[in-house]
Amino acid sequence: MAEIILLCFEFFKVGLFAIGGGLATIPFLMQMSQNYPHWFTPQQLVDLIAVSESTPGPIGINMSTYVGFLTAGIPGGIFASFAIITPSIIIILIIAKFMRDFADNCVLQSALSGIRPAVTGLIISAGFTVFKVSVLQNEQIHWLPLGIFLALFGMTRVKKIKLHPIVFILIGAVLGIILKL
Repeated sequence: MAEIILLCFEFFKVGLFAIGGGLATIPFLMQMSQNYPHWFTPQQLVDLIAVSESTPGPIGINMSTYVGFLTAGIPGGIFASFAIITPSIIIILIIAKFMRDFADNCVLQSALSGIRPAVTGLIISAGFTVFKVSVLQNEQIHWLPLGIFLALFGMTRVKKIKLHPIVFILIGAVLGIILKL
């Protein structure tokens, strides 16, 4: 029971401070993997991100459910999922109550303008973290994942190739499955 309470506390913090969506939770999860390595490892986090991005639903909730399940089974998955969304629900209710009064407030608008670059920085940091764990293992470059990344990234930059993002996810999933076999 203590493990579930700790899990809820950690995911409540993630939900409270990960402004900007599920990708903004990745730095928090990376720190969680270091603080609680018996929950999940950085390598498992990369797999977790891949699965969470590939499955329907918000990535943050998918990740919290998965970590909760790994840590404490079905109850852990349920409680971790509720813990990550609880701060958002509370904040949205408070904002909805007072937004009409403060919608044109220059201090609020300035605060929101300052939050945007911070969220962008968190997402970029998450991208570097995932890249490092995926491509740089034991301080050596793994050329195959790097080649796949560069090829798929290059395909997104070619003007004539207009594929839906799910196609890139599916290509990466298929390549990952084939290469793990």
